[in-house]
Amino acid sequence: MAQQVDYRLMGSALARVHWELNLNRRWQRDPTFYLEQTLTPVLETLLSPPPIDEQRSRELILRLRNIPAILEEAKSTLSQPAAPFAKLAIESLNNIRAQLKAFSRDVAPLLSGNTEELGASVEEATTALESYRAWLQQRLPAMTQQTAVGREAYLYFLKNVALYPYSPEQLLAMGRQEWERSVAFEQMERHRNRKIRELKMFASLDDQIKRTGEMEAEIRHFLVEQGILSVPDDFPHYTIRPIPAYVADLGGFAEFDDFTGPLRLDQNCVRWAPSPSDTLGYFAKANARDPRPDILHEGVPGHYMQLWLGWRNEDTIRRHYYDSGANEGLAFYVEEMMLQAGLFEDSPHSREIIYNFMRLRALRVEVDVKLALDEFTIDQAADYLVRMVPMDTGTARSEAAMFATTPGQAISYQTGKIQIMKFLADARLHAGNKFDMKAFYDFLWRNGNVPIELQRWEWFSEVRSQ
Repeated sequence: MAQQVDYRLMGSALARVHWELNLNRRWQRDPTFYLEQTLTPVLETLLSPPPIDEQRSRELILRLRNIPAILEEAKSTLSQPAAPFAKLAIESLNNIRAQLKAFSRDVAPLLSGNTEELGASVEEATTALESYRAWLQQRLPAMTQQTAVGREAYLYFLKNVALYPYSPEQLLAMGRQEWERSVAFEQMERHRNRKIRELKMFASLDDQIKRTGEMEAEIRHFLVEQGILSVPDDFPHYTIRPIPAYVADLGGFAEFDDFTGPLRLDQNCVRWAPSPSDTLGYFAKANARDPRPDILHEGVPGHYMQLWLGWRNEDTIRRHYYDSGANEGLAFYVEEMMLQAGLFEDSPHSREIIYNFMRLRALRVEVDVKLALDEFTIDQAADYLVRMVPMDTGTARSEAAMFATTPGQAISYQTGKIQIMKFLADARLHAGNKFDMKAFYDFLWRNGNVPIELQRWEWFSEVRSQ
């Protein structure tokens, strides 16, 4: 059975190639795709903490030097660019000269080698990016307004890439039901906690860093003490640090996380965090009041722990296969799992945060599906999120843009969570009082890169064979 699951994983990987090249076709339709191929790799080179050795310095220079050639290629391959996507790219590049100038100044002292080479490569990259922006602006009036991938292509993704057993209409119904549940539970919590003082924001980032470290250790202990999930003794830590200037300079072109990797299993995960402030966006502001939801989703036992365990999987295919439905579904599932386990009994208002996060993830389903089926524009999707979550305009617009360019990603949180809940319920029903929740979760985390439907298939095949 394990081998059959691997066959299906390879089939999903091949289907994703067809999806990306021939159906979603970002390389032909989406000018922001080429910013992800140029500026994102530059920033990702620097997400792991200093020191920046000679090898990383050379890699940074090489990626900067690649930018002009990639953007020239973009001008010939963007045969059907969509105006809304082009506007996103143009907006992202509005201040690119100043950003890259500051980036060059801030990163130069940390590099090994000739800073003149850095300056020259940054200037060439800047000129190419400004040229790309002007090229898009010139052609903008003739571009199509069509961004939706369409129903047929979306169905292909659901069935063949994500391996979801749901139609778009089923996804919408599930998302709406979960949104109603999260709104009701959030309101119940607010009423219950109405006489309790609101959560205070940390006085400084140093305070937030210190408390995050303490809370991460408490969560690890809680998982083991409560018999929820195994935590290996050699599993490193999820940490946060102040955002370096050279990372902040290119904010918006990558997530500020270093999840390490298969060759760095002994190193701590790092999330670069901003200082506490009322001007922060939706997620960062929540983290500045209680870091635990972030630790759970991004760190322990969410993304970082799931990836770390996956990278140690004995099966080569499972080490390297990636599925957003399983990964994001598991990380989202963790939030409510730990709420129900009692982690937030000491902080009633933190439970409100969890329910509001649930509210957003449920709405993402509706936004994703309607963007893909041409029932929402990007602006309509952003306005909808601002009103219904509610959340700040900047975060909402960023989310809507990402969901429009990568259909199927935003549904993965809620859809994966629902699949996990059904998987657990069926496993419990089958095993009765002999059900071992810790063994179930250890299996789920060990195979966290594998779509949930394939995990179910393997789990119940093994149970039947015993």
